[in-house]
Amino acid sequence: MMGKDSSMMKAWEATVKKTQAVAKKRANSIFGSTYVASQHGDHEEESKDETEVYHAERVLPNGDYYKGEWADNFPHGKGKYLWTDGCIYVGEWFKGKTMGKGRFTWPSGPAYEGEFKSGYMDGIGAYTSTNGDTYKGQWVMNLKHGHGETSYSNGDKYEGEWRRGLQDGQGRYEWKDEKYYIGEWRNGSIWGKGSFVWSNGNRYDGYWEDGLPKGNGTFKWGDGSFYVGNWSKDPRDQSGTYYPSPGSSQSQEGHLDWEPQQVYTELSEYQVSPGEKVSVLPSQKRLAVWRSTKGEGGSAKPRRMSVDAGRASVGLEKPSDRMHLWGGGEGDGSRTPTGSRTPTGSRTPTKDDHELLGLHLHASNNPRQTLKAPKKSKRQGETICKGHKNYELMLNLQLGIRHSVGRPAPSASLDLKPSAFDSKEKVWTRFPPEGSKYTPPHPSSEFKWKDYCPVVFRTLRKLFKVDAADYMLSICGNDALRELSSPGKSGSFFYLTNDDRYMIKTMKKAEAKALLRMLPAYYNHFRAFENALVTKFYGLHCVKLNGPSQKKVRFIIMGNLFCSEYTIHRRFDLKGSSLGRITTKPESEITETTILKDLDLNFIFRLQRSWFLEFCRQIDRDCELLEQEGIMDYSLLVGIHFKDIAPEGDLIPSGSHTPLDGDSEGEGTPRISREDMDQLLLDPSRWASIKLGVNMPARVERTVRTSDCELQLVGEPIGEYYEVVLFFGIIDILQDYDISKKLEHAYKSIQYDPTSISAVDPRQYSRRFRDFIFKIFSQDS
Repeated sequence: MMGKDSSMMKAWEATVKKTQAVAKKRANSIFGSTYVASQHGDHEEESKDETEVYHAERVLPNGDYYKGEWADNFPHGKGKYLWTDGCIYVGEWFKGKTMGKGRFTWPSGPAYEGEFKSGYMDGIGAYTSTNGDTYKGQWVMNLKHGHGETSYSNGDKYEGEWRRGLQDGQGRYEWKDEKYYIGEWRNGSIWGKGSFVWSNGNRYDGYWEDGLPKGNGTFKWGDGSFYVGNWSKDPRDQSGTYYPSPGSSQSQEGHLDWEPQQVYTELSEYQVSPGEKVSVLPSQKRLAVWRSTKGEGGSAKPRRMSVDAGRASVGLEKPSDRMHLWGGGEGDGSRTPTGSRTPTGSRTPTKDDHELLGLHLHASNNPRQTLKAPKKSKRQGETICKGHKNYELMLNLQLGIRHSVGRPAPSASLDLKPSAFDSKEKVWTRFPPEGSKYTPPHPSSEFKWKDYCPVVFRTLRKLFKVDAADYMLSICGNDALRELSSPGKSGSFFYLTNDDRYMIKTMKKAEAKALLRMLPAYYNHFRAFENALVTKFYGLHCVKLNGPSQKKVRFIIMGNLFCSEYTIHRRFDLKGSSLGRITTKPESEITETTILKDLDLNFIFRLQRSWFLEFCRQIDRDCELLEQEGIMDYSLLVGIHFKDIAPEGDLIPSGSHTPLDGDSEGEGTPRISREDMDQLLLDPSRWASIKLGVNMPARVERTVRTSDCELQLVGEPIGEYYEVVLFFGIIDILQDYDISKKLEHAYKSIQYDPTSISAVDPRQYSRRFRDFIFKIFSQDS
């Protein structure tokens, strides 16, 4: 075992050294070898001088002021930084990052004092808001996360668990009149099992949902009498029994006039204080960096004029940065012609340099430029005809599916036995060319076919309302499958059915094991939430080919999110990370089938209120499932159909939105155009095709990324709207945080900001993913 661990560590060290060597070589080709510190001590003297700490007082180019310890042209040690807008940080720094203990104050009055990590409020800290609310407790990346206490300015108090800035878990909330609730919370709302106690001794013990009693519960009076039953805000669903206190006829008569709905009336007066949100986070504050080095006559090295307070870096620490890396802030007069030399001898980057470093800046981010629909593309995939290398494999797959789905089976109840989910629950079937008692003759070579957990997947298809005959016809009909031109990042191949309804993906053994392990939770998740956004799986199978290799090919069959009558004009694969999350294709080569990524995104998605609230709830539920199952590296796949496109291909923005006549509130119905409404009135059955993530009428607002902002995942909205139809769902949900992903995280963290890379543990991944998704989706006002 020790030998195995040793060889793994050696492989990891070799990978790290190789990565560093490549980075150094690429940097030398752009900047010249004198501007990148050697990994092996080639410039030990220079490195030592750069890291010398000394006291400095700086009035920086943009008017900011710093006083304190300084090293390598960055705050390093203890110091005070004053921004021109009045924000102040006093505390510990590490190479330009607020790191350690410190105090951050806002000009409007709020203050945070506590621990910082990489520019974020992270650790133990206390925050006082403008209105006097105070919070003391744990923080993670600017959010209250962990145990904490809050005293609100209105006299209320909360002590308990927080998650992503909201009460979540066990907690106690006390109102100023001494009434209190103690129990479970979810997303800032009383939700789960808990007790509400009145100051007169009355109390409710039971289950809650969205701040109100829901389900089994008991209301007790101070005299010992009580009411027990099923609670609901709707009186029609309310039922229960009253039990008087022994020997107390007076109280019995008094409580006989009592109605359970009185509790809802009283509780409506006791709202949980929302608190005050921080307007500008410390990690969003930028530092103006001094350009020259300390010693006189020392060579002044080109430095970035502006860096993120949380992620300061120089040289080639982040090759994927999309801001100006080579100095020359706006208005400082230091810019030089493209490709020319600065007075220090360094070269400004050319277009080729940007492409080499992955600094692909889309012209579409210029708000003056009209957006165009991407070029039309041919139908995806190559039809698998006779002579294709995978023709025989396709025949085997179709024969196996026809056998599995067509096999007689008793009607399965939705309540499945645990044995149905056993990973050993699989059925092998032999397919000889001449046929057998159970299989038809076929022109292919002999193979074996395996069904994993057939009862579970048959029941899932029933749950997804998939007709068995239609399912077989799509996959096993006369039309051949289509193979996508290139395998995915994982090396898997994808096949599409001719009607585009289903996608078939080859799987690694580890992915199949991950699915079988999470299958019970996955099944129960869809039983509980029919609008779940995670990928729908219809079957897991394996083809074992005869011959010396005995090769096994595993398949998963899933729904195609973009199967629609609408043309999908833009496709985005969104993770919430930045490293490498940009398309390398130039704008002229982007087509309707190009998959764009996080740093290509230039829209905010605006959903009608009821859909937006359901979307937020479902994203939380789905991410909690994936986090509990140890899954990471998943994405939100989004497809956009633009309704208004000019004949020349320009996207036509919509005018300012005005609600339909008689619908001034705009709630309860989707935001759709009058033309669409007319069509729906003629054919009401079309409403059935609209659900969360499918055929959703919506608006998108265009955004632009400001040129001085580093790795800005979400651009600034500019008030330019487009009427669209949206499709979205969570895909790639079978990646465990296994040893390979842990090693990837380890060596990428050496070179890049750990928060920017995709490979992080499931809990951190889920938090970052949700934070990003809730920034790019919002309620349409």
